[in-house]
Amino acid sequence: MNQKAGDGRRRRQKSDKPNPIDVHVGARVRLRRTLLGMSQEKLGEAIGLTFQQVQKYERGANRVGASRLYDLSRVLDVPVSFFFDDISPTVASAAEARLEGMVDEAVSPAHEADPMMRRETLELMRAYYRISDTQVRRRLFDLTKAIANASRGSNH
Repeated sequence: MNQKAGDGRRRRQKSDKPNPIDVHVGARVRLRRTLLGMSQEKLGEAIGLTFQQVQKYERGANRVGASRLYDLSRVLDVPVSFFFDDISPTVASAAEARLEGMVDEAVSPAHEADPMMRRETLELMRAYYRISDTQVRRRLFDLTKAIANASRGSNH
């Protein structure tokens, strides 16, 4: 668990699992990068990293420092707070418990089951917004909702 440093402060024990907050921030980086249609390589070039380093950030394997987070916010055209938006209670409580040394393992990230984090969803959203004619886009939106409602009705 936590160990005492020589000066009386507690140190966190190194865990094999990434911190749930780091995983969440990485997922938000990936979400925004994908929505912009930017490759990991392009993002890395823009902030002076290799695509492998970007991959590690996106997985939460590497922590994103404050200055790097600022750089990411500039390149991805979002406020820094974007990376912390929508933190689920599960992720927050896992991070809290980990900080307090109550658990050795991080709770598996809630975003894994989140359909908004799937590549399919992100590609669909990007394709949808590439439709320049707003009337066509609105008709597709209405059609999709109608199909979803009809599908839900037939399942119950």
